[in-house]
Amino acid sequence: MKKNVIVKEIKVENKEWEKYLDSAFKKKNKDIKIDGFRKGAAPKEVYLKKFKIESLYMDAVDMAVDASYKKLMEDKTIVPVCEPKLDVKSINEKECVLEFTFITAPEVILGEYKNLKIKKPAAKVTKEEINSEIEALRNKFAEIKVKEENASVCMGDTAIINFTGYVDNKVLEGGIGENYPLEIGSHTFIPGFEEGLVGLKVGEEKELQLKFPENYTEELKNKEVKFEVKVNEIKERILPELNEEFYKDLGYDDVKTKEDLEKKAEETIKTRKEAEIEDQYIEDCLAKASSNMKMDINEEILDDEIHRMIHQFEQQLQMQGLTLEQYYQFSGMTHEKMHEQMEPEATKRIKYRYLLEKVAETEKIEISDKEAEKQADEMANNYGITKEELLKAYGSLEVIKYDMKMHKAIEIVKA
Repeated sequence: MKKNVIVKEIKVENKEWEKYLDSAFKKKNKDIKIDGFRKGAAPKEVYLKKFKIESLYMDAVDMAVDASYKKLMEDKTIVPVCEPKLDVKSINEKECVLEFTFITAPEVILGEYKNLKIKKPAAKVTKEEINSEIEALRNKFAEIKVKEENASVCMGDTAIINFTGYVDNKVLEGGIGENYPLEIGSHTFIPGFEEGLVGLKVGEEKELQLKFPENYTEELKNKEVKFEVKVNEIKERILPELNEEFYKDLGYDDVKTKEDLEKKAEETIKTRKEAEIEDQYIEDCLAKASSNMKMDINEEILDDEIHRMIHQFEQQLQMQGLTLEQYYQFSGMTHEKMHEQMEPEATKRIKYRYLLEKVAETEKIEISDKEAEKQADEMANNYGITKEELLKAYGSLEVIKYDMKMHKAIEIVKA
């Protein structure tokens, strides 16, 4: 058994167990009608004769578990890091024996976590990147215009289309669209669809014989599909000229010429690259420091982290109007596969978390209430909300103090 596994056995007996059984009876009896008595008015002896004492065990155990857990938590040496395991060892009308298995923080033995000799590259910006950045800005401010009569669909245009898809001579579920705006070259549809519209004019129809790709949903991947498509309208993007009017639209007061814009684009790209390089540098430092330490991760801690990640993913799906079950259905994923896929990332997160906590402990990093209050004020101001709203979202000031402590530990590791 690992050092951070604590097993506690609690025997609930005599008057205490009788109290829970009696409470369980009162709860059950409220909704039960026994011949000769009003609903909920049958004496306990009559109830037990009809339903037996075993019918009370489940509710009584729930009450005993809650009370026993609270009692165990009064022992400040037990600090569980995940949900404890419960085992009902025995149960009868005289007593109930419960066994709680607690997982506390694993032992962490730090290796080298400073002066890791990891190089951080300088951010370099090429001419091609500057040109691409400017083209992206031009596309952002492009004017969308209906193409002239007799014009045909070209790459980069937006075609307003009607389409119907057929698989096995049946209309494809979700494969019908009317006046759908499709940007040609956006790779929104399956390979071959957008390319197949190039050259069509308004009012023209075309039949596309295509195949779903290998990485599509389980029920459709590699299947042949026929699309009947009609072009209703064609729109093109007119890119703005590099002139004073365009610079004004961008909102840059210090940009007057093309050279000014190129300099601004270079600064933007460099800032972005520096942030990316810094993130990767921190990642490399944490990876190196965690590989230098020794820590045995309990299966329960790993499972708990994976379940947390799946829950976060489920919340993201809900924001898109999807359920986890729907995602499993159209992606061909299962809970077991997702659990397996998330294991490496969950393991990494656990290692980094305990690494930084141990570094903070070793370096005696402490965050005062005053520092945390100041940080909360700044964060609330940045988010445009009140400090009370921020603390409610975070849970408490202690969570902000923890985050600050972890950031200070990161600074030590990457120094």
